[in-house]
Order: sequence, then structure tokens, then C-alpha cells
Amino acid sequence: MNNEELWKAVLGELELSISKGEFNTWFKNTFIVSNQNGRVVISVPSGFAREWLENKVNMHILQSLKHLQSDIQEFSCVIHTAEQKSAQGQQFIQTQTGFASAQGTSGQQTPQRQSASYPSGSSVPYYPPQAHNVQAIPKAKQEHTLNPRYTFENFIVGENNELARAACYAVSQNLGQLYNPIFIYGGVGLGKTHLLQSVGNEVLRQQPDIHIKYTTADWFTGELVESIRNQKVAEFKESYQKADLLIIDDIQFLSGREKTQDEFFHIFNTLYQANKQIVLSSDRPPQAIPTLEDRLRSRFQGGMIADIGRPDLETRMAILKIKTAERHFYLDDDAVRFIAENITNNIRELEGALNRIIASCEFHKITPTIAYIKKTLGNIIANTKRVVSPERIMKMTAEFYNIEEEDLMRKGRKKEVVHPRQVGMYLMRMELQTSFAAIGKYFGGRDHSTVLHACEKIKDDLDENLRLKEEVTSLKEKLYRE
Repeated sequence: MNNEELWKAVLGELELSISKGEFNTWFKNTFIVSNQNGRVVISVPSGFAREWLENKVNMHILQSLKHLQSDIQEFSCVIHTAEQKSAQGQQFIQTQTGFASAQGTSGQQTPQRQSASYPSGSSVPYYPPQAHNVQAIPKAKQEHTLNPRYTFENFIVGENNELARAACYAVSQNLGQLYNPIFIYGGVGLGKTHLLQSVGNEVLRQQPDIHIKYTTADWFTGELVESIRNQKVAEFKESYQKADLLIIDDIQFLSGREKTQDEFFHIFNTLYQANKQIVLSSDRPPQAIPTLEDRLRSRFQGGMIADIGRPDLETRMAILKIKTAERHFYLDDDAVRFIAENITNNIRELEGALNRIIASCEFHKITPTIAYIKKTLGNIIANTKRVVSPERIMKMTAEFYNIEEEDLMRKGRKKEVVHPRQVGMYLMRMELQTSFAAIGKYFGGRDHSTVLHACEKIKDDLDENLRLKEEVTSLKEKLYRE
């Protein structure tokens, strides 16, 4: 079969395992641009899609490719517009691509960039890639989807993540003995996946023969559905229960899936009772995950819970300096500060902005100035400054608590609606300084005294109720996040 037929067949298999929304988001406008000597190159439309395919679902893609064409050993992704077909893409691939495979790296070196280097005496540190982590992973144990680039050595530590990093490293040195499970939560693009995979890679470096299972909650669900359809549920359970280290990303997607939660509960218990390590991540703390069974919630809370917040200015500047050093690209301190002050949502957006600057400067063969950077990042800076409106607060509050937006406006005193309504009123007051009367109108024409009571209640409870504090913090992050 040709490349187009091969990729269509792969997509057909993958579509059965993930939600329609995720499939459309990450696989739209993707295609194979090269399939030679056991190496496949997939074109993707954005850096986000590339990261998802290479870091979240790489093993699933590789397994599907090998199932359809047995000689395929590895694949990689390149950012490429759908209009640029394979003839142009081939030249691009030869100069820009390194390969990630089930056996580790292919051994090919990425060509050195011809760009400005650091001046002598520069205070910006250079940290070379941690190649030993890649070399330590043997062929026989590449059954997981760990990306060898994610290590503790290249995880940037700041006040926003130092507890989470310390806890994860401690776990990697003493599996099943310290914190079990360990539950890491935080917003999109803040480094949860990096940290989780660092645990796996550090353990593999020390114990190459250990059995690690890494997946996402969505893929766990997809595998379960497939096993039920093929009457292989027992094999599905066994594949997880024999793991020495189970790592599951985005565990919040178990929400509302009763059968999946039931199977995961039994797998969790089996591993926990055998002192096998469990590492989980989520975009919110366990108590804020809607429609999660209490028996699972209590087990998640029984170990160590650590959050990753937005990186502060100093941490963002440190990340930029290290990334520019790795790319042999020079930015003065004023330029670094300008980028860090204007790209604040998460690390992923920060790296995307830097990549855009480097590509533009190399293409035009110029040294970046603040004026040039401002022009280059114009659209990105504008888009990251999310304008929060009353309508957005209503929408995000309803989504967060898994209720309908109309429920916030209806008359009624159901507990599952009253609490979200009070939180939404509080946020509208604190974030937008909206008058009590105006807030009342947004929430179904309620009296200003009702709004005042709600705002005062949430404000007072925040000092005593840790769960409420985490809910409000998570909601505020979502309001201002892309």
C-alpha cells in the first residue's frame, strides 16, 4: 500500500481508541511524507500536534504502523502545512528531523544550527542533552510510550513546581515505599507529562529490566472498550496488573465512565496491595474531579498530592535562557525578559514563542531586537491575553462542575448547583468587579442580597476549606488559559 493508504489504515485503527474530539483535534491535516528504510515521517500542522503524537500516543501509532507494515521500526513528526506536499517535504525532512523509535534514538545527529552563538563570558548556562538516559533503555523493555527526552535533569525547577519535582524524584528512588499513589495536578502545558515521564525514565536508567506501564486515561478507556469487544478483558487486566510502575496521565478523563472506573479500581487495588508504584496526573485535584467515584477519590487522596502552578517570571526567564543555550541562539537579557513578561500562560506557549523567534531570525539572517520580537510575536501576545467576561465565567464554571450553564440561572436549591453558582458569583465579583445587582441578573435575576451572601460565604470559606481553595484556583487558571 502507498503512504496515503497506510496512513488512512492507521487512522482507522486509532479512531476506535480515542474520543472523536481528540481524534479530530490531533490527527486533522496529518499525513505521511516519507516511508523509507523502516522510518516513517508524519506531517503535522502544529507544534501542539507534534508533541501529542510523539509524547502521548507514540507507541500506539508505532504499533499500528508495524501491524500494517512489519518492517517499520520508528517514526517522527515534522511541522508542515497540509499544502506542502511530499516533494517539498522531503528536503525539509532531511535537514530538520530526528527519529524516535521503540528502540530509543536512531543514532543520527541533528544538524547544527548556523545562528548567533553566545558571546564569550556570557552568564547564560549551557546544558547539553542527557544522552545517557536514552542509551540506558534496552530494546526488550520498549513496551511503554516514555519519551527519553523527558528527564529530571532538564526539568526546570521553580517555586511553582519544586514540591512536585522533589516528590516525583523521591518516588523514582523508592518505588512503592514513600508516596503511593503520587498525584500531580496543574493546568495545561505546565510540565506534568514531563515530570511523570521523568519518573519512568529515571527508574529505567537504574533498573533496565523493570516493567513500566505508561498511558493516558483516554487510552486506558480505549483499550478497555477494545478488550470487551474482543472478549479479552482478562488479558487487558493482566497487562496492567503485572506492572511494577503504573503511570497514567490525565486521570480526570475517567470522570463519568463507570465501567472504566470500576476496572481501574480493581487494577489500582491489586498494584497497591503488592506495593507497586502508581503515578497519576490531572488538571485538577482529586476532590475537584466531577463524577469520580468516592472509592477512587479516597484512594487518590491517600497518597501524596502536589500541584504545579504557573511558572513565575524568574522561572520563565530561566527556561528561555536554557532553551536558547540548547539551540545555540543568543538573546540578551532585555529580550528574554520581554518574552517572559508577555508569554505567561504555560511553558508550552513559551517554547512555541521562542521557536517562532528563532525560525524567523534564522530565515531573515538577523539578530533579534525587542522591536523585532514584538512584531514576530504580535498575534501570539494578543491571543495569550485572554479577556475574561461574565459570559466566560458562566461557561467555564458550568464546565468545571460538569453541569449545564442554564442550571446556574434556574431557580432551585440543589447542592450540586448551589455551590457552583456561588463560586461563579464570587469569581465574577473578584475578577471583574461586577456589581452585585448585575451579577444577580446574569444568574437568573437573583436579588443583590443573594449575591452578596454567596460572595461573602465563598470568601470566608476559602480560609478554612482547602478543597474550595483548590477549586477556585483551578477555575481561575482555566479562565485565563487559552
